[in-house]
Amino acid sequence: MAADLDVMNLFIIAGGTLAIPILAFLASFLLWPSALIQVYYWYWRRTLGLQVRYADCGGYRFCYSYRGKPGMRPSILMLHGFSAHKDMWLTVVKYLPKHLHIVCVDMPGHEGTTRTNNEDYSIQGQVIRIHQFVETVRLNRKQFHLVGTSMGGNVAGVYAACYPAEICSMTLICPDGIRHPCETKFDNHLQDLEHSNYTLNIPLIPTTPEEMEDMFRLCSHVRFRIPQQILQGLVDVRQPHNTFYQEVFMEIVGEKSRYALQDHLHLITAPLQVIWGKQDQVVDVSGAAVIAEMLPGCRVDLLENCGHSVVMERPCRTAKLILEFIILQQNARGGMKKSS
Repeated sequence: MAADLDVMNLFIIAGGTLAIPILAFLASFLLWPSALIQVYYWYWRRTLGLQVRYADCGGYRFCYSYRGKPGMRPSILMLHGFSAHKDMWLTVVKYLPKHLHIVCVDMPGHEGTTRTNNEDYSIQGQVIRIHQFVETVRLNRKQFHLVGTSMGGNVAGVYAACYPAEICSMTLICPDGIRHPCETKFDNHLQDLEHSNYTLNIPLIPTTPEEMEDMFRLCSHVRFRIPQQILQGLVDVRQPHNTFYQEVFMEIVGEKSRYALQDHLHLITAPLQVIWGKQDQVVDVSGAAVIAEMLPGCRVDLLENCGHSVVMERPCRTAKLILEFIILQQNARGGMKKSS
């Protein structure tokens, strides 16, 4: 009988011990979903071996995460898209070899990187800032592979055009900055915004869970089932930054930046890979043909049943394509050295 009571007490104690974290999780999910999202990113960075660091440059601070050290393969610098952050690359990093040196930086003004009122958030302005980051962390001691998606793809392309000696190869994923022949759903939204003198809501800056869900439908061909609490948490995380996002949005759709990538394509000398979702409703896939026509040697990979959020929808395939391209280019350079 005493033994039975001891066992019963153990179950009660164990149950009470387990109940605390379970109740804490449920409370976070229901009451503080934004906190749960931050914990989620922290957990995945830790699981994947990514460390967060800061780099200071003349009073300007960059926040970035990294894994690995420079080695035989080139380092990889990843530039995220509009209103995103460095952690958007976690899904792709998961499928890349752990020995690769990977650096994911928060773009100017985004997440942990310095935000100032007088900053130039045009594509050219962001290129200058990213170059400061590269020099500060000494990433350009040897040539590196540059990856950019959406706005980050626009920045990456212009960067490669302005600093060709630093880039050994590059990957652009659904890049903004191209005059694509076919209009998208987002192009129609943009025209409505322009006609309203930008008084309408911007689809990429949601302010309610419903608008957040609409943004996911716009950016993703794959339909993710996201609980209402998580949608609310995502809105809560972004809400304090919406004024800043509006400022950046006006810069990148302005005359100076809207077609910056296409205007600089003729200056790109590094081997180029283009990855695009065929069902992209933000930046039409016809932009891939425009790039291929101007840079005939580039490699184009079009993904079926995939929208603008390639990194989220096809992370494994994206990682595989990037790695294959890096190895292919490295082997090609090795072959040229031997023949000479």
